[in-house]
Amino acid sequence: MTSQSSSTENQRRIVVAGGGPAAHRFADAMHTRGLDGWQVTVLTEEAHLPYDRVALSKALTDSDVDLTLGKASMWDHDSLTLKTGERVVTINAAAKTVETAAGNSYDYDHLVVATGSDAARLPIPGAELTHVYRTLEDVWAISTAIAELTAKLGRKVNAVTIGGGLLGLESAAGTEQLGATPIVINGSPWLMNTQLDEGAGQSLGRLIEAKGFEVHGGVFPSEVLSDDDGQVTGVLMADGRIIPADLVIVAIGVKPRDELFRAAEGEEALFDLGPRGGVVISEACETQVPGIWAIGEVANFGGMCLGLVAPANTMAEIVADRLHGGEATFPGFDTATKLKLSGVDVASFGDAFAKTEHSLEIVYADPARGVYQKIVTTDDAKTLLGGIFVGDASPYMSLRPLLGRELSAEPGAYLTAAGGGEAPETELPDDAILCSCNNVAAGSIRDAINGCGACEGNAPVRELGELKGCTRAGTQCGSCVPMLKKLLEGELTKSGIEVSKALCEHISHSRQELFDAIRVLGLTSFEEIMAKYGTGAGCDICKPTIASILASQNSAYVLDAGRGTLQDTNDRALANMQKDGTYSVVPRIAGGEITPKKLGVIAAVAEKYGLYTKITGGQRIDMFGARLEQLPDIWKELVEEGFESGQAYGKSLRTVKSCVGSTWCRFGVQDAVAMAINLELRYRGLRSPHKIKMGVSGCARECAEARGKDVGVIATDKGWNLYVGGNGGFQPAHAQLLAQDLDDETLLRYIDRYLMYYIRTADRLQRTARWQEELDGGLKHVEDVVVKDSLGIAAELEASMDKHVDNYEDEWAATLKDPERLRRFRSFVNAPDQKDDSISFVPERGQIRPATAEEKASANGRPVLIGASIPVRPADSGTRDENEV
Repeated sequence: MTSQSSSTENQRRIVVAGGGPAAHRFADAMHTRGLDGWQVTVLTEEAHLPYDRVALSKALTDSDVDLTLGKASMWDHDSLTLKTGERVVTINAAAKTVETAAGNSYDYDHLVVATGSDAARLPIPGAELTHVYRTLEDVWAISTAIAELTAKLGRKVNAVTIGGGLLGLESAAGTEQLGATPIVINGSPWLMNTQLDEGAGQSLGRLIEAKGFEVHGGVFPSEVLSDDDGQVTGVLMADGRIIPADLVIVAIGVKPRDELFRAAEGEEALFDLGPRGGVVISEACETQVPGIWAIGEVANFGGMCLGLVAPANTMAEIVADRLHGGEATFPGFDTATKLKLSGVDVASFGDAFAKTEHSLEIVYADPARGVYQKIVTTDDAKTLLGGIFVGDASPYMSLRPLLGRELSAEPGAYLTAAGGGEAPETELPDDAILCSCNNVAAGSIRDAINGCGACEGNAPVRELGELKGCTRAGTQCGSCVPMLKKLLEGELTKSGIEVSKALCEHISHSRQELFDAIRVLGLTSFEEIMAKYGTGAGCDICKPTIASILASQNSAYVLDAGRGTLQDTNDRALANMQKDGTYSVVPRIAGGEITPKKLGVIAAVAEKYGLYTKITGGQRIDMFGARLEQLPDIWKELVEEGFESGQAYGKSLRTVKSCVGSTWCRFGVQDAVAMAINLELRYRGLRSPHKIKMGVSGCARECAEARGKDVGVIATDKGWNLYVGGNGGFQPAHAQLLAQDLDDETLLRYIDRYLMYYIRTADRLQRTARWQEELDGGLKHVEDVVVKDSLGIAAELEASMDKHVDNYEDEWAATLKDPERLRRFRSFVNAPDQKDDSISFVPERGQIRPATAEEKASANGRPVLIGASIPVRPADSGTRDENEV
């Protein structure tokens, strides 16, 4: 056995057993409070850095998603050590050591146990053939199994999930996204029976079945059936029915991993365990043995162990506070839950089952719509005790922080589904918890906004992103972000700070207002727009914004009619400037499909002009190192061979990435390449508030990474699933399912509407993910507008897109046709390779001298080349595309 000390002399040693979210939060809390005098060693049996189990369903459908919690750089601190592959197996409380399965021993002064829980398994025959849903390895195994079974069986896989709770429904939804038929078995007569009453559960069942899920409730499984090769064939139910199955996932709950606290046979028990497991802790989160603490799912408080992130985070913060001399106490479990399932709105909080004596239940139910809303109050109908929302959970975020407080209006006013209005405005008290995941009170958020010491330098916070980073609110599950934004805007307004939607100092209107005004009035020039809506000469905010609006409405050549001076450097050059002042050239390769001949053309051009070549992340070939005056010659050779601009320089459609689809791939169920080409040729050149990227995957294996794109299309055996609002860059976001099993025509109609609605209503430089997130109603609003045509503008949006398609012209080819347009691409007016015989070239060796008066006059105000031809980097150098190259 190897003895390893986790400290240096005079440092107090903390060992953390476990490496899940609770362990990470404790390490982060210690790091935030300061590690002077401490040495923290985290021992985790997994091979990964601590990751977000709340978001585990993302890893089911995207094996490349990074769920790592916090910043990996935190573990670089000298006093903070993470050891992976180290499972603690024994606590020696007397010697204050722990031993690991690898045979290592670690000394401690304080031990924090955060071993979490294991997935519960069924004690029935065939249980060994099932999957569970607990770790990254678990979900990766499920994803692989579905892909392999789909290929082997040649049809959709019947994926049965046993368990109709939060985790079970998320698991079933993930299998559906992977192309399987989702089947849910639940022992209770209704879904989510732990959080929902019967009325709410029945409403949820109707919503789930409407999405194509098969639900079996009220009967327990008795056996998992299989053939002679061990392949699952079905689930035998207690009533004798057999439900066909190719794969079975068990998601019936968790059990605390409390084996470290259980006494060996014949030994005296040191720790108290709950009747259903878990080590009993005090309100300080300490066990019966001083110096040994427990946090997260392994901790039993008040007879309960709970697998939710909010109490685990709270426990971790309490222990860190106590170790730093504080007196924080655990207030009890917050059982509020919200289902993260696209198209299904479910939330439950507080005394949802009205167990409080003399409590009242105010209920609205519409079974036909699958809507159920309930508020539980005290008998005087004043104090909020809890609530349940299914089908329309919009009041949840307003009500959740008011738990245990008097409502500002009649309870029925909060049942928005009954009246069709919004929940009453409510001023949150300072001690009301707005973000339950991170236990952030409204007062702490107000302090940050008003600059009262919450942030470094007491600087007031004015932006939502900065507020999230400063307070941690909204950084975990994200459900409180709308309320956080509302509080921010309210505080700014109260402080006399106008929450301005102005585009810039020159234009008081928002981008959306300006877009609509230009469209309605038919304005076509910057001068017209500024005369009517602006002041001054404009700036680098309003100029390119107006240029983009005009281009998206008129599809005219972007540099004509005075619009060239409005553009950013990249748009003016129709190429992407690099840090050395040269440009990159990216021809369009629609859908990533290219012939050998065209590959040869690119190779020949790159070799001729000495360009560095690189395959981009969007399946295109980028050529670097071109001087401004070389661009037209390069374009000419490319255009003559059938290439066109790939718009790598503009805020417009960049690429449509695709896999090889059903033409070549044995897993493909639709022709992804043909669809990708169709989309790219349809939306090429479409100017927008920010760049747009798309992806088309030919099956649920998702090789084109479509869910990381603004518009993602994934094939099913019934058609196409449409995902929207995914982005890379500095704030990555997964696209969300908007509609499923669409035919080609419907898919194009919905994308037309989505893109045009985004172009009309988004803020400047706003990615689709942020735009979608900040819309009132979020994805539901997008679905109402795009799919259900709730605003009655679908035909107009489609017509706008048709106009763009009909008027598209390749900007490279258009430039080459016009000598006046070509003049823009002279680095110097008298450069010798510009072939302008009316201007003489003045050679000068060894020194740079000022131009003569004659030379300046002949140049007519343009730059004059003296000596060797060298590229000049403009003052406005633009920026590189962080994803394109």
